[in-house]
Amino acid sequence: MSEITSTLESQRDFFAGGKTRSYEFRKERLETLKDLLHTREKEIFEALQKDLRKCEFESFIGEVGITLDEINHTLKHLKGWMKTRKVSTPIALFPAKSYIHPEPFGNVLVLAPWNYPFQLAIAPLVGAIAAGNTAIVKPSELAPYTSAVIAKLLKEKFDPAHVAVIEGGIDVNTALLKERFDLIFFTGSPMVGKIVMRAAAEHLTPVVLELGGKSPCFVDHDADLALTAKRITWGKFLNAGQTCVAPDYLLAHKSIKSSLVEEMKKAMRNAYGEKPLESPDYPRIINERHFKRLIGLMQDQKVLAGGDSSNESRYIAPTLIDADGWETPLMQEEIFGPILPILEFEDLDEAIAKVNARPKPLALYYFGNSSDRQAAVINKTSSGGACINDLISHLLNPNLPFGGVGESGMGSYHGKGSFDVFTHEKSVLRNYNFPDPPVRYAPYEGKIGLLRYFMG
Repeated sequence: MSEITSTLESQRDFFAGGKTRSYEFRKERLETLKDLLHTREKEIFEALQKDLRKCEFESFIGEVGITLDEINHTLKHLKGWMKTRKVSTPIALFPAKSYIHPEPFGNVLVLAPWNYPFQLAIAPLVGAIAAGNTAIVKPSELAPYTSAVIAKLLKEKFDPAHVAVIEGGIDVNTALLKERFDLIFFTGSPMVGKIVMRAAAEHLTPVVLELGGKSPCFVDHDADLALTAKRITWGKFLNAGQTCVAPDYLLAHKSIKSSLVEEMKKAMRNAYGEKPLESPDYPRIINERHFKRLIGLMQDQKVLAGGDSSNESRYIAPTLIDADGWETPLMQEEIFGPILPILEFEDLDEAIAKVNARPKPLALYYFGNSSDRQAAVINKTSSGGACINDLISHLLNPNLPFGGVGESGMGSYHGKGSFDVFTHEKSVLRNYNFPDPPVRYAPYEGKIGLLRYFMG
């Protein structure tokens, strides 16, 4: 893997030269990236269509549009984020002054997944560039057309000593992880996240892990069922359910469960018609292996709606399952597909306890109009992020950092969070030659009282 070693060496030399540290350089590179997204949008859309059969709307909102918004927000605020900040200094350190100086980590690695293969490669890169780093981007080999277009576009406009794309499979990932980086940013499954973290530990490299998990969605007795069904249908079946923050299962109040199911059926028909296979707006499963895994999860389940599939086109219909308790195969792993198990609850606190007994999810959703019950769900659970009476939309606000907690990840990004996660905040204390209080110096006899006065 001489390409990896030589690329990393050239990036270390480029970073050492200091060019990435100026505001002007970072701004110009971000503007260049923005221009690429505008002028080459059609190529990006075509690649996403070939990999996942995404329509232009989903490709824009979930891939290009959200990345453009990230760039625009960053360009608007970057100069302020880069400023050294003065902080207060205890009187015991008089006359010194204290500062926090943001500085780049250095050479970073971005490992991207296949489900949003463009956005989840380029959005972290925005933060890496904004913070003044060099970066190697490794797109997912499972989305080969998007990987190729990312490599092509970035190679055209970026010096590989600053930003490089390295394509390939697991062997390339393994080789990259053997190298020493200053930060690794990984998006993917918890299982692979553990591999990344173990490899990073060899060099004591800090890691950002954007993982997943079984994100629950509560639908309470007083929810607006028609609106709730429409929003759940959108959020769950976006990208054919291959979304890390999609609701992985519903917890429906017993009193409204059957009505909710009927409203969901209506919403699914309205979105994708009677034959979603023929809908131009409904994507496909990424590959045969994931397709077979999802088909296996549906076996012997009580299907309430959908359930049909086509191996030839890797199509699985939007599917609702009447879940038979918490121990079924569907409830043991993240589904990551267009299958939605529905459980019922009567007591909200008991349902919360069931959620809390499982690993902390990346997202949590609640539909209902009682402010007390909304607060109970938010305050009594732990998740990377949450929405009340909506799904996924918290990702679209650059003022909200996005990330996981526990097994759903560590570290967060989006907006200033993207700048912060790729930045080391260096503490700087600046002292003066005069005055030079003698209290700190030996001999110490008779000085501890004064020390206690200032520090105790």
